[in-house]
Amino acid sequence: MEVDYHIDHIPKTTANNRRPGIRLDATTITIHSTGNPSSTARNERAWLTNPANTRTASFHIVIDDKEAIEVIPLNEVAWHAGDGSGTASGNRTSIAIELCESGNQEQTISNAVELVAELLLERGWSTDRLRRHFDWSGKNCPRLMNTDGRWSGWHAFVAQVAAKLRELQADEDDDEPFPDDDEQEGDHSDDENGGITMTVEDANKIIRFLSAAYMATNNKAARKEFNRLANELRKASGQDPIVG
Repeated sequence: MEVDYHIDHIPKTTANNRRPGIRLDATTITIHSTGNPSSTARNERAWLTNPANTRTASFHIVIDDKEAIEVIPLNEVAWHAGDGSGTASGNRTSIAIELCESGNQEQTISNAVELVAELLLERGWSTDRLRRHFDWSGKNCPRLMNTDGRWSGWHAFVAQVAAKLRELQADEDDDEPFPDDDEQEGDHSDDENGGITMTVEDANKIIRFLSAAYMATNNKAARKEFNRLANELRKASGQDPIVG
């Protein structure tokens, strides 16, 4: 199942500094739940720009049983972890995903599993990069994953993501989407000689744009091409390519 993914960023001028525009070099993904059993992903997106909302809190992606909406670019800080603005805080190091509590919860979790696994795959990460809001500030969130006081729902979610990630990695290993891949991979004389033709900073900036394009399409061949291009940029900047 492919998640219906939309990019609908809130303006940089949104009130209460909800989109501060601070660069985010994420190292983790943090899972939240909205705490509102009647709100959809569209409602949550609208609330961020509602004049009645006086809170600074924000997030990157919100997901329900029908769709996922990216409301802040994944390379910009959102205020979600409740642990301040220090450089090592969750706010400054983590991508925030809000899970809606409305609708079909089983489907929402399934959508989240798919989305999170794809985010991990694209970054070459494993499930050790996943965090709860609880891990940053001690808040009982995502609360629906802790109904028994032992976080059994959280552990089940992480296990599902791990299984989906293995499935996606196997699909990548099995597929040969572009018949000229061997020719493309063989034409890197500069890389083989250790030549670096791009800075790491510039390469990673472009990779973040490719990441947004990757998440905006459900076309499997297009996604694989975005991954290939990202690896070419990593090679050109002296970084190791990510292998599925």
